[in-house]
Order: sequence, then C-alpha cells, then structure tokens
Amino acid sequence: MQAQFHALLTFWFHFVETQGYLGVFLLMALESSIVPIPSEIIMPPAAYWAAQGRMDFWLVVAAGAAGGLFGSLVCYGVARAAGAPAILRWGRYVLMPPQKVEAAENWVREYGVSGIFFSRLLPVVRHLISVPAGILRMPVAAFCVATTAGAFLWDLILAWFGRQVIGDQPHLLDSPEQLALVLREKTHLIVLGILALAAAYALMLWLQKRSSAHAASRA
Repeated sequence: MQAQFHALLTFWFHFVETQGYLGVFLLMALESSIVPIPSEIIMPPAAYWAAQGRMDFWLVVAAGAAGGLFGSLVCYGVARAAGAPAILRWGRYVLMPPQKVEAAENWVREYGVSGIFFSRLLPVVRHLISVPAGILRMPVAAFCVATTAGAFLWDLILAWFGRQVIGDQPHLLDSPEQLALVLREKTHLIVLGILALAAAYALMLWLQKRSSAHAASRA
C-alpha cells in the first residue's frame, strides 16, 4: 500500500511539474468552477517544486489566483445569463441541487462582497459561490476584487503549507521510506492543517444556518 501511494504521489507531483504555471492556472480554474478538483492537491505540489527551484513560489500563487478568478468568472457569467430558473432546474446535473444553490444565494444576500471573499477560504462554498453572485447580478468589478483577494490568500496558505511540510525534503519522491519519514516528522503540521479545514467547514455550516434562518425570518 505504501509503495502504491508513493507511486501515485510521484505521478501527480511530476504531472504538476510538467504542466507548470499553465497547469496550475487550468487546474485552479476547474477547481473554482463546478469541477470537484480539490485545491489542496494542486497548490502544495507546485509549492514543493518551487522550493526545489523548479518554479517560482509567488508565480505559483499568482497562477493559482488567476485560474481561480477565470473559473469563477465563467460560472458567474453562465449563471447571470441563464438566470435562477434555469440554474434551479438544471443545476442538479452538475452537482448543484436547488438546496445548495438557494443556501449559497442566501449567503450572498446576507454577506455581499465580504461573503464572496470569505467563501474563497471555505470548503464546498467556494465551488458554488459564483453561481448566486451571477444570479443576483453582483457588480462584476466588486466580484472580481473579492474573488481575486480571497483566491490569492487561500492559494498562499496552501502554497506556504506545502512548502513548510514537504518543500524542505528534496528526496521526498525518491522512495516510499523517505515519504513515510517525512509524514512522521511533519505529522503535527498535517494535523493542524486538517483541524483548520475542519474548523472552517464547521464555521461555514454555522454561517449558512444563520443566513438561512435570517432569510426565512424576512420571508
């Protein structure tokens, strides 16, 4: 199992290295749309290669943020052109059932531009938030600023985490034993990262519940 995991990790890391900044841009553009590609498996490998001198750390972050903005704008534009009825009818076929769309719409109504920024730091929500922003016809400039700022901060956090956890291990991909050693030595950082994601997810659920309750009370 350890050897298989190491082989998969090696393949993915070399894939990211081969695709370079354009690959980071395209993968993060997909991540910011309706395609469920976790940013947590895109940015850390790129940051690893930056630590090895194969890529530039800040260009990796910038490429990720630019990709996030591009993917978000595509979803925003489609939602704005299609309108709420079409999204609610057909969204379920692209992993956006009516409940999720309505919850995200309440979020945008409740928190506005700051909600767009904050959603870029939260799991699940950041994949959906462009749709209600388009439905509600949020000003494009405000949407772009909030999206870029939030995406840049999130990508910076992931890149920093990747550099700190694995970036100082140039022989990480050489053997399964080296990978196991790194994971043992950096367990505390990995656990902290998991706890931070869990806390962000719990906060998202609480804020969504609060937003939905507020919307129901106004109705």
